[in-house]
Amino acid sequence: MRWAVLDSPIGEFSVATEGGAVCGAHFGRVESAVEEPVDEVARLAVAELRAYFAGAATGFTVPVLAPRGSPFERAVWREMTRIPYGEKLTYGEVARAVGEPGAARAVGVACNRNPVPVLVPCHRIVGAGGKLVGFGGGLPRKVTLLELEASVALRRVWLPEG
Repeated sequence: MRWAVLDSPIGEFSVATEGGAVCGAHFGRVESAVEEPVDEVARLAVAELRAYFAGAATGFTVPVLAPRGSPFERAVWREMTRIPYGEKLTYGEVARAVGEPGAARAVGVACNRNPVPVLVPCHRIVGAGGKLVGFGGGLPRKVTLLELEASVALRRVWLPEG
């Protein structure tokens, strides 16, 4: 596994690649991370993350592979990728979407175990009533990510290019 690091509005952010896919992401700098990615997937991931943090991209095309996770966790992570940019779902809504309506707390655990945050957008999941609760990167980072996406989404509606 190879790590690359980039600066972002949420501080340093590290991304790992292996086997032709992103397999990890970490808030902060991983000790072995390099400034200049050495493989094509890492270069693409860093470029897409920079575009995302700059508000120029609303999604990712780089391949992502979660190297571990229970079937339930994988279902939750897949559901996260379906949450549209700039929108949010509650833990309960995600639990219902994966067929486990009583598993809102387990969704929270799956969010915390997400090996590729930001690329798999666990920050788009909130507590009941839209309350901001829990985030592996800390609530200030979650707020920053949600504010970034909301402002970009609103600009795209109010100021469409054309």
